[in-house]
This record gives sequence, structure tokens and C-alpha cells, in this order.
Amino acid sequence: MKISVLGYSGSGKSTLAAALGRRYGVPVLHLDRVQFDPGWVERPLAAKQADTGRFLDENAAWVIDGNYTKLHFARRMEEADRIVVLAFGRWACLVRVVRRWLRWRGRTRASAAAGCPEKIDAEFIRWVLHDGRTRESASWYSDARRRWPGKVTVLRNQRELDRYYKTEGLRR
Repeated sequence: MKISVLGYSGSGKSTLAAALGRRYGVPVLHLDRVQFDPGWVERPLAAKQADTGRFLDENAAWVIDGNYTKLHFARRMEEADRIVVLAFGRWACLVRVVRRWLRWRGRTRASAAAGCPEKIDAEFIRWVLHDGRTRESASWYSDARRRWPGKVTVLRNQRELDRYYKTEGLRR
């Protein structure tokens, strides 16, 4: 089983990916951990691509959480048996980000880069509400639905996500 989880910041990608990994007993790669060094310092592209490629090469089954189109995006989509897109609205994502921050404030989540404590600031809020929702990013999701219609599931709100968790037998 190979599952790619895509979606907007704050939509629940990492939580869903971890639940799917537990359910199917497969390794999970959180691309935020590949993208950044401690302190949210972005790593060189070649190093990120090498780590992602190695994960794909070494694992017959996996769950990968994150968009990052420069990190073997086409290969991930082609190899995935399922692609789950979390297309929540911007305000729902912001509420989820604030809840996440309240829960993890000052600590590092398992899906975040090592040494990067949870934080929220104006720049990140702008990302969640505007900058992370470009036409280009929206086109990745619609392109995935068009290119791989049989393996794409789009979840647009919490009710649909809750139903997906129940259908898949997932625990949070």
C-alpha cells in the first residue's frame, strides 16, 4: 500500500498520514522533516531530493505527507495506490492551526523537523490564509484528480474527514 496525503497547511495531513501508517503498518515520511533542519532552516534541494528518493527506493509500501512538488512529486503520485487530498477552506485550516499551536506550543510535533517547536506568527497565518493557496497549488490538486481519478479522494471538511477515518478504521 502506497498512500500520498496532500492538502493545505493546517488541514490535517500529518495526523491522517500517521493514522494511515499505523493502520497499514507502513513507514510514514513527513516531508516537513525532509524540508527543514532544526530551527526551520531550509535544507539544500539536492539533499531533500536524495532523502525523499532514498525513502521511495527503500520502501515497498509507505505513506507520504506533504505537497513539495520538487521532492519527487510526479513519482510519488504515479507510485501511490491512493492519493488523499485535504482541501479544507482557509478559515477551517486557520482554526486547526491555532488548535495545534495551543496543544503543541513550544514543543516539536513528530511530523515537524527536529528541533522546530510549534509556533504561530503573522507570516504563518498569512501562509495559511493566502500565500499557501495559490492558483498553482490548487492546480496540483485538480491535476491529480484529472490524471489519476481512480485513486484520488478529496476531503473538503471535517465531516468528510471523520467519515474517512471511520471507513478506513483509523484512530487519531
